[in-house]
Amino acid sequence: MDQSLKGKVAIVSGSDSGIGAQIARDLSAVGATVIINYPAPALIERASAVVASLSTPGLAVEADISSTTGPQKLIDETVKAYGKIDILVNNAGIAVNLPFEEQTLEHWDSVVNLNCRGTFLLTQAALRHLAPQDARIINICSISARDGPPRQTIYSGSKGMIDSFTRVWAKELPPKYNCTVNSVSPGPTRTEGFQAAGEEMMKVLSPLIEKTPVGNRMAETGEIAYAVLMLSLPRASWLNGVHLVASGGLFID
Repeated sequence: MDQSLKGKVAIVSGSDSGIGAQIARDLSAVGATVIINYPAPALIERASAVVASLSTPGLAVEADISSTTGPQKLIDETVKAYGKIDILVNNAGIAVNLPFEEQTLEHWDSVVNLNCRGTFLLTQAALRHLAPQDARIINICSISARDGPPRQTIYSGSKGMIDSFTRVWAKELPPKYNCTVNSVSPGPTRTEGFQAAGEEMMKVLSPLIEKTPVGNRMAETGEIAYAVLMLSLPRASWLNGVHLVASGGLFID
């Protein structure tokens, strides 16, 4: 069995469901010890179920990445348990799908605090604990950052910031921390969150999904997780600053 990541410690933020949970399972399947992150006590059973599904024993940590203290808590609990971080996957995120006129300051705060500030603080907190060689930082972006679908003003803007973070960090951080920094941009993916986007949003997106060259469907979570796994493997050491679009050709950068 492939154990390419044996001995590696991986944090996947927002990993109690959806793409994050599948990323965790895929990293674990090749030997990584994965920290599952969930944002609130009410979700402990769901997070524990993900931990139980891992091939390599892992840990669940409650930490609200949208808060000012949650990112540091997640890093502290990881380091307390395992002493280092080899792979950081900035996956936690939410979307608001409404006409521009209906998006509010409350929507702005909820999306930007999690998607942008959370990624900023979590990565900053992780840096001094990164393994001294061959560490990985992988940001989950979105084709929305560059494709700009209707009804996603704040979400697309937040993912645009993640896109820019990746570009800057890929130049700034590797010389200091012996790491790589890359991003994965999913297209529409069959997750709990996406299915809860609402009928109006699906009316907007369905014609787009039907134009996907590889197939008239949404992605499965495993198809996105594979892109993250690939960037995490030791042989990906020369991939840095990559924006890997996993959309079946729906969006080609």
